[in-house]
Amino acid sequence: MAAFVSLKGRGHSGRLRPHEHTSYGPLMALLLIVGALLAGFTVSAYAGASPLPQASSVSLTGVMPENPPTTAASITYPTNQQVFQTTPVTVSGTCPSGTIVEIFKNNIFAGSTPCNNNSTFSVQIDLLYGSNTLTAVDYDALNQAGPSSKAVNVTYNVQVPPESSLLNVNFTATQLILQTSAVYRGTFPNQQLNVPIDILGGVAPFAVNVNWGDNSNEVLPANINTTVNASHVYTKAGTYKISIQASDSEQHVAFLDVAAIVNGQPSIVGANSTSSTSKTNKLLVLWPLYVSAVTMVVSFWLGERREKHVLSDALKPAPSLGPPIHQSH
Repeated sequence: MAAFVSLKGRGHSGRLRPHEHTSYGPLMALLLIVGALLAGFTVSAYAGASPLPQASSVSLTGVMPENPPTTAASITYPTNQQVFQTTPVTVSGTCPSGTIVEIFKNNIFAGSTPCNNNSTFSVQIDLLYGSNTLTAVDYDALNQAGPSSKAVNVTYNVQVPPESSLLNVNFTATQLILQTSAVYRGTFPNQQLNVPIDILGGVAPFAVNVNWGDNSNEVLPANINTTVNASHVYTKAGTYKISIQASDSEQHVAFLDVAAIVNGQPSIVGANSTSSTSKTNKLLVLWPLYVSAVTMVVSFWLGERREKHVLSDALKPAPSLGPPIHQSH
């Protein structure tokens, strides 16, 4: 025989028991702390990111103007009245650190090189036949010239070859000379650097060899005295020495060294970009989770308050309608 248990008479006691496991105060405090930490992380991520220019904006970078160098470079070698029979020769001396030193021979650009950290420079130049007046000028990062150095006078006498080879040498041909307007060129990694090279004198045809200073080499032919345009792309920032050598059909040779400045630090820029992207990806995940957690806690809190109000209203006694009405028979 089945036994039935009657629940009749077991109504609600009318007493609300407190929640023993739901502490909304500490839980909301914890959510506020997490929100503050997440907000700080967001500010840090966007502060470290490089802002992208808007469609109608213009982004500008530059260097603030400053005074040009006040200290002149000094040529310590060669010495005054020195005589040479071969070329090129090495010109060295002192200079203000952080500048570019340009050497001139009879007021013609002969080569350039960065000043070393120990305030010295050294560069190979080609001499002109006969007398050469050498001067050095230092330039700052804005290509502003400092004072010219004290002049040094040297002489280049062509060495007479042995008699067996006299018939192979043309002494009537003009000297082969290289010039360029790319005295001090600044570029950035992965951008093309153009160096125009003027071929003067000599006997055509010509061959111009350009060593870019980063294990790259280029040979440019020319059939007449003209300007050949050499171009190159550096992949890393730094200072490079471009060594240019030309030869003509009479075996004359000319030399020219030019400093190339490649600005920037691409490896650091790439690392910052990657870090910024990683932080942004994390924010795309953390913020939705945080908002969901806050929404759940608030929903449970509101639901509990509503439940308490419903139970309180249900347990209130019914309002009295007055004394009963007696009917007489």
